[in-house]
Amino acid sequence: MPDFTREMTIGGRVAGVDEVGRGPLAGPVLAAAVVLPQDIATALAEMLDDSKKLSPKKRAAALLALRQSGAEIGVGAASVTEISRLNILHASFLAMRRAIAALPLPPDHVLVDGNKKPGISIPCTTLVGGDGLSLSIAAASIVAKELRDKLMRQLDARYPHYGWAKNAGYAAEVHRAAIIRHGPTKHHRLGFGPLLRG
Repeated sequence: MPDFTREMTIGGRVAGVDEVGRGPLAGPVLAAAVVLPQDIATALAEMLDDSKKLSPKKRAAALLALRQSGAEIGVGAASVTEISRLNILHASFLAMRRAIAALPLPPDHVLVDGNKKPGISIPCTTLVGGDGLSLSIAAASIVAKELRDKLMRQLDARYPHYGWAKNAGYAAEVHRAAIIRHGPTKHHRLGFGPLLRG
């Protein structure tokens, strides 16, 4: 389970940063930055974990609790066009930088999930598997996952053939079959290797 040890050791306003959406065939990559209250309530801490380990119901409850807790939340995205232009890694970094910039105040330090820094001037620590180690990164993973899934559900209403409400743009069989049958949309990553391989 993630904890708040690193944040307390570093001190000051520490933002956890994570992204969602590197692997899908469609949709943007979305990142979140979260600064948790230093006196984070035990009840909230117990709700936070790697978003992939939580059910949709628990993620939604955690997002609501985060918003009610006074946590600072910033969100950023990189579009399909930017993914094509920059590649998915650098588009992910762009989304992270936008999320950090969207915080009400610049953080004193950033904890990033992964092993590469997103190119910021703020002091930064990378943590492989950070969404399972740091409460701040876990919170960011939940925010990013919930908001990206919501976006893909909204797009699903306009493009119902691809099953985005259920697969969030990932390479599910129904999604791949729909691309073959109906062709790609403007939201598909046309230069993306997995999409090109079909």
